[in-house]
This record gives sequence, structure tokens and C-alpha cells, in this order.
Amino acid sequence: MSSNNLRLFALSESRALGGKVAAALELTLARHEERDFDDGEHKIRPLENVRNRDIFVIQSLYSDADLSVNDKLCRLLFFLGALKDASAARVTAVLPYLCYARKDRKTKARYPVTSRYLAQLVEAVGTDCVVALDVHNLAAFQNAFRCRTDHLEAKNLLVDHFPPLVKDSPVAVVSPDVGGAKRAEQFRQALSRRLGRETGSVFLEKYRSAGKVTGQAVVGDIDGKVAIIIDDLIGTGGTLVRAARACREQNASHVYAAATHGIFVGDADETLADSTLEQLVVTNTIPPFRLRSEKARQKLTVLNTAPLFAEAIQRIHSGDSLVKMMEEE
Repeated sequence: MSSNNLRLFALSESRALGGKVAAALELTLARHEERDFDDGEHKIRPLENVRNRDIFVIQSLYSDADLSVNDKLCRLLFFLGALKDASAARVTAVLPYLCYARKDRKTKARYPVTSRYLAQLVEAVGTDCVVALDVHNLAAFQNAFRCRTDHLEAKNLLVDHFPPLVKDSPVAVVSPDVGGAKRAEQFRQALSRRLGRETGSVFLEKYRSAGKVTGQAVVGDIDGKVAIIIDDLIGTGGTLVRAARACREQNASHVYAAATHGIFVGDADETLADSTLEQLVVTNTIPPFRLRSEKARQKLTVLNTAPLFAEAIQRIHSGDSLVKMMEEE
């Protein structure tokens, strides 16, 4: 497909990120209309010709002050369906943050597998491809969808942030639980290559039941080292702060934390103001509008994912390798 055949839309409050992606692609965002009726129903449609075009739609699926996550999901589904009905050649949903990704298995009897139901909805409106960034469980994401999926990682974007901070100090990469050990190990390997020296590996014991987290054991050597805690997302911040305190108790020299998605719900303002955590790094998949505490915001660094999405969109459009892109980064 030729580059003049590509159209990029950005819905709802994802227009700020979409505009940055469009600028990186040297494009103008395609025009569309979103309307709400008095009864709460939505209407959404493209305002330009999409027949035989290669269409990409950016929509980060999180709740904000104006729209719930379900409102945004409905708008996305309706728009994807409208594009297919308008004879788009291919429609790709670009989801910087994918909602319901944590509901990927039955943890108790009769629990819903919501991530699979969401995938069926996306497929039902004719979506050809789904692109997501650092989903909670990659295997569950890939198995939930029957349409094509492409998974991007912010790992190298996060890795590039830390060398000026850690300099020549010894470093240990920390997983706040056993389940995140693989993610932390991939980050550790990439950071070791970037620093040109080996970094340590640490994980914390954690158990979750009925919304309560227990477990305090630290596995690995962190004494005198810079601790970098890695996770996929931050909700209330409780897991990160619990990990930061455990690192301090084991004599870590500094404690930083990084995650792709900053949701910042509940008591995150108060929790993340904790002095044990020196710096917090997230990406702009979700604007940090919920984080209002000055103490918490002073620690916050937000990295721009637009170049990553732009490169992925260009490669998908032209048929180039995404695997090669991730390796090159």
C-alpha cells in the first residue's frame, strides 16, 4: 500500500497522543465526528473518504472525567464498524492502553474472562488488526483475539531513561512479584546491554487475595545498589511502595520505579508521595491527570510513546517487520 493511502484517526481524549503520532508520521489527523445524544447514546463517523484506504484508529481505553472506559470502548467499536461499512480496505485498532486486560482468566468459580469477551466485540465489527502496548498478559492477549494482533513494548524507551540516573553505580532490577519476573528480566538484560555491564536481579514475594496483598520476602542481593522496580502498570501505587520499602530495608542506595501505564487510582496521590520512592517513570498512554499531589508529581517523569507508535504504524502499512523494529530499538 502506498503512503498516501494511509489514514490516521484519534478518538475522544486520545487526540493529544494521536496528534503526536500523526506529526511523527508527517500526517494530519483524519477528520471525524463524535456526538452524544441526550439519552447518553453515541454517534461517531469519519468525515472523509475511507474507501480502499488503510485505516489506523488510536483510542486509549481508560476512564477520565468526561467519559468512562465503557463509553470510549463503545465509541471505538461503533467507529471501527462504520469504517468497515464505508469500505475501508483494512482497519487497525491502535490501543495504547487496553482495558480489561487484567481480567484474563477465571481466578474463582464462575468469574468472567472479560478480555476474551472484549476481543470478540472488536472482531465482531470487522477489525482486521489490533495493536497494543505492554498488555498485562501477552499470552492471554494473543489467545483472546482471532484477528491479527501486534504487541509493542516500551521496554527500550524506559531503559534509555535510566543510564544518566544510575551512572556507574551498581544496579538491581526489581520485580514487585514473581509474576512480573519475566518482564523484569527482559528489562534487566536490555539495561545491562545499554550500560555495558551486568545488573542484578531481585524479586519480591507477593500474594493477593480478596484485594489484600501480603508477603515481604526479598529474593536477591540489593544491598548498596540502585533499585529499579519494573511493572506493567500502576494502579493505587501500593505494590510499588511496598516494594520500595522492602528495598530500603535491604539497604538499597536509591529506589526508582518504572511502568508503562500510569492509571493512578484510589489513594495513589497519597501512596506515591512516600519518601522511599525517589522517582516514578511512566509513558503517555494515559495522561497522569489523577495524580494531583505535588509530592507525587515532583517524582513523575512521563515518556513519549508517539515515535514508537508512528514507527509501528508505518511498518504495518508498508509490510515491514515489527520484530526487526523492536530488536533495532
